[in-house]
Amino acid sequence: MSAVTRRQFLAAAGLAAAGPVLANAATDPDFDVIIIGAGAAGISAARRIAQSGKTFAVLEASDHWGGRCFTDLKTFGVPYDRGALWVHETEAFPVDQLASKAGLETYKEPSTQRLRIAMPPDPRLRVPTRKARVSELEEFYSKLVSCNQAIASAGPSDISCASALPKDIGDWRPTMEFVLGPFLCGSDLSAMSANEYALWVKPENTVRVRRGVGTLMGRLALGAPMRFFSPINRIEWGSRLVQVETRGERMTARAVILTASTAVLASGKIEFRPSLPVHFAQAIDKLTLGSLDRVAIEFNGNPLGVQSDELIFEKAVGRQTAALHANFLGSRLCLVQVGGKMCADLALEGEAALNDFAINWLVSQFGSDLRNSIERTHATRWSKDPWTLGAFSTAVPGGQSARKVLSKPLGDQVWFAGEAVHESLWGAVAGAWEIGERAANDVISRIRK
Repeated sequence: MSAVTRRQFLAAAGLAAAGPVLANAATDPDFDVIIIGAGAAGISAARRIAQSGKTFAVLEASDHWGGRCFTDLKTFGVPYDRGALWVHETEAFPVDQLASKAGLETYKEPSTQRLRIAMPPDPRLRVPTRKARVSELEEFYSKLVSCNQAIASAGPSDISCASALPKDIGDWRPTMEFVLGPFLCGSDLSAMSANEYALWVKPENTVRVRRGVGTLMGRLALGAPMRFFSPINRIEWGSRLVQVETRGERMTARAVILTASTAVLASGKIEFRPSLPVHFAQAIDKLTLGSLDRVAIEFNGNPLGVQSDELIFEKAVGRQTAALHANFLGSRLCLVQVGGKMCADLALEGEAALNDFAINWLVSQFGSDLRNSIERTHATRWSKDPWTLGAFSTAVPGGQSARKVLSKPLGDQVWFAGEAVHESLWGAVAGAWEIGERAANDVISRIRK
């Protein structure tokens, strides 16, 4: 991408720092487009704007690109995806093609058709201390399908996903609630709209990136005029130009693509002048970010006796449950995944609480001897990340229409983008990518006029 050079970018930033009088007096904007956020949506938008020849800059609050697609290469010395572990391949997000051009190796995992939910195929099941019998595994599959269908066909009255679950699932209910809620969506089913769930698209193919999803995002972002450590604290819209402020510096543009999470938008970290119209603010409040974290545990050897990239659940007896991504990408890392309110509570207590829960849960499944094989641990805490404040968005019951509201531009100047704006691929990297490109196309059309 070469729409604007680094020298031009820094020069524009210096001009913006001169203050509002100088910025308002300028006849031309600093950029045609300012993209706020360097996650999947921001990178997708940047690539499309670059193709158009428009001038643009990407302002990122954190110290890395990829947003919630973040591959940590330092903590364990191997690729460790703190966020997205796999991505869904769609026509608008051809992962294999993009990764190949970026020099990265991928492999596909067709989704299990009898489940028809958004996870890799053939998860394993444990009944504490042992592997599930074939009959128990078949019952697990059957109950998942039954619950998935019941939520998707709950009817026109928008109830919670929990209320839509079948009444005859018996002691499988805690397991079903965890897999379909905290594990897949980072939210408890009681806080999720059944009507939105019915519109949720589950692409047939999931793709893993051997060097990590965040690594792929970084390769795709190469060449973009990007500035890190640049959180936006104010957006002034409604005049001829949009003005954004970051750390006291002001920049102007003809349009802004805003990819901040709904939790960040709801937090008030970004001030809008004039204030957001009521229907925008209400839509943001209805798209809450859940909690989804992982504890990465590096073992000496393979004390669990599991295969690479196995996905393992337990037949839970309550909310204190988790999932295991075993020997991630062929490494010695085992990722224990938790989600929902329980995850939020643990993250609030701190990394030690998450570590303790994960290790104790593994001990309940595989025995106490594994403690002697633990070398290092690391826990994510996305709900405490100041520039994310959670996992990804789910609509509360009655809030399904909120995504459509955010798909409209603010004053024909500010476009919201990211997974939260996609009506059927929310929570997915593919959804964020598609919305970023869609917003960029709208902006290009607008500034041609």
